[in-house]
Amino acid sequence: MKKLVSLLLTGALSFGLLAGCGGGTTGSNNTPANNSQTPSAENSASLEGTVIKVAASPTPHAEILKVAKDVLAEQGITLEIEEFTDYIQPNMVTEDGQVDANYFQHITYLNDFNEENGTHLVSVADLHYEPFGIYAGKTASLEELPDGAVVGVPNDPTNEGRALLLLQQEGLITLKEGVGLTATKLDIAENPKNLDIQELEAAQLPRSLDSLDLAVINGNYALQAGLNAADALAVESTDGEAAQAYVNVLVVKEGRENDPAIQALVEALKSDEVKAFMEENWPGAVVPMF
Repeated sequence: MKKLVSLLLTGALSFGLLAGCGGGTTGSNNTPANNSQTPSAENSASLEGTVIKVAASPTPHAEILKVAKDVLAEQGITLEIEEFTDYIQPNMVTEDGQVDANYFQHITYLNDFNEENGTHLVSVADLHYEPFGIYAGKTASLEELPDGAVVGVPNDPTNEGRALLLLQQEGLITLKEGVGLTATKLDIAENPKNLDIQELEAAQLPRSLDSLDLAVINGNYALQAGLNAADALAVESTDGEAAQAYVNVLVVKEGRENDPAIQALVEALKSDEVKAFMEENWPGAVVPMF
């Protein structure tokens, strides 16, 4: 019995020292995210004093993480949240081990980012879905949209394709057959209103509404700007392919999927407290996927 207690204390001390060095522990099992397991009571107990660092966009991700922080605190785990306002740095600091995880992106963006940048990042949990919306700028409705209207869309590859698909959904444009999520404005086959599609950084779109007739805006940036999904002129359906392709995920560097600290974070983010917070604060704009 004394030998067992000694081994447990040694393991806990080793984990705490590693977790305090920016990246935490490194798992040796590359089991896919969907096969992750809930931490056992023994593992949870050994995590007391652990610090987990997560990179996140301010809204809604950082706000959701603050609820999970309280859940983790009950287990003696400290969650540190580092906020970023772009879509590049959160992945880079996760890749190089400055943080343990990130929470800001959907799965399609993650897959494209890995392919384009040679990073080794994986999803460990599907958490929520933020429907894209078309928001009014100088033009108050889709019916009033004039010929030659200026429409803003995100300029990053996956989100631009998504925005164009929403414009197509509303009958404003027709895309070339088969282009799907990779579409750019060069893939527009029919544009009956001669819309001027302006590609802008996603974060700039809400601030540019005064100079645009319409803008197709990511859910998190709409929330940050105080735009209500209920006021959008059109939104993606929460059912079907879009919700799966654009589910927001918790991301770690490959190899860390089964770290006890990461699994404790997943459990906290899928708690009843977090689900209730999403539904009460952003009805229809942040949809839990658990």
